[in-house]
Amino acid sequence: MSLMDTLLGVAQQALAGQGGAAGGSGPDWIGIASSLLANGSAQGGLGGLVEKLAGAGLGEQVKSWVSTGANLPVSGEQLSSALGGDLVSQLAGQAGVSHGEVGNVLSQLLPQIIDKLTPHGEVPAAGAGNLGDLGGLLGSLLKA
Repeated sequence: MSLMDTLLGVAQQALAGQGGAAGGSGPDWIGIASSLLANGSAQGGLGGLVEKLAGAGLGEQVKSWVSTGANLPVSGEQLSSALGGDLVSQLAGQAGVSHGEVGNVLSQLLPQIIDKLTPHGEVPAAGAGNLGDLGGLLGSLLKA
């Protein structure tokens, strides 16, 4: 298990204690986003997800999320299309919500998460130990 997988697992457990997981008041959106970013995921971790989204026409938006400047917005529909129907269906089933809600929520979460995981404007190499300020990211997500 990589450091990123471990840290994302810790973040998910901490959020579960705050009522933000499946056992809480609603879908575990952080857990769902984390599953997209985990190195063992079908997307290939952060780098793989960034490549997938960029290759699906969101290159300008993704570049802004990784860079140190302002994040360009993405619509739920754009993100759902880029992720693909099968993956969105799987995530919707996991969350117990509609396809549209998956896209809308992830369109708000992923730009922030990717931005925080790439504080120096570069996607860390797979398995890299320096993942940016994930602790700060967790803190800001717990306040949300």
